[in-house]
Amino acid sequence: MITTKDMKIQLFGISKDIVGKRELDLPEDPSITTVLDLKKWLLSKYPKMGNLGSIGIAVDLEYAEDGLSLTNAKEIALIPPVSGG
Repeated sequence: MITTKDMKIQLFGISKDIVGKRELDLPEDPSITTVLDLKKWLLSKYPKMGNLGSIGIAVDLEYAEDGLSLTNAKEIALIPPVSGG
């Protein structure tokens, strides 16, 4: 479980548009312990996130794998898919 009450999730690009703001409060929820748990929570709260081809999660400025624990995370960011040429 994440114990940091004031933990924020930074949002960028289309994820910011879907949520309607630049950051989200991370809920104190005992079921959210890993990056995968966070992704599931985001999809349940914001179903339009499921329309994205992929969504990356950065924890403490590094891309994170689904199994990474969020217990000691200081910073979390959603990195939406990027396209360009």
